[in-house]
Amino acid sequence: MLSYQVESSFDLEEMLALYKASGINRPIDNTSRMATLLASANLLVTARQEGKLMGLARCLTDKAWVVYICDLLVDKSVQHQGIGTELLRQVQHVTGPEVQQLLHSAQSAMLYYPKVGYQLCHNAFVIKRER
Repeated sequence: MLSYQVESSFDLEEMLALYKASGINRPIDNTSRMATLLASANLLVTARQEGKLMGLARCLTDKAWVVYICDLLVDKSVQHQGIGTELLRQVQHVTGPEVQQLLHSAQSAMLYYPKVGYQLCHNAFVIKRER
């Protein structure tokens, strides 16, 4: 059975293993950068199965107006079982209905987000990272 919770701390090795198992494109070989990436999030919602980390929504939020979902990842072995959808629902539950959810989708997930209630946004701008 899966349990979902907000976690205030993390085990870097456990998180790196999930990032690798999910297939998401992040610099997992750069542990210093990944440690900063995780430590700088102010909302980590996890999915665990018998204590094992299976999914994560890594977010930045002001808790009043907006939450940016930086990463949504699920271990490939349990994808397509509703875990990502439930992680997104948990983010909304934690932040509340007055807080707008934003995210930047990987090209491979562009068809997923409309299925779970997200609308495509055409009024955003970006300066891409150099690496």
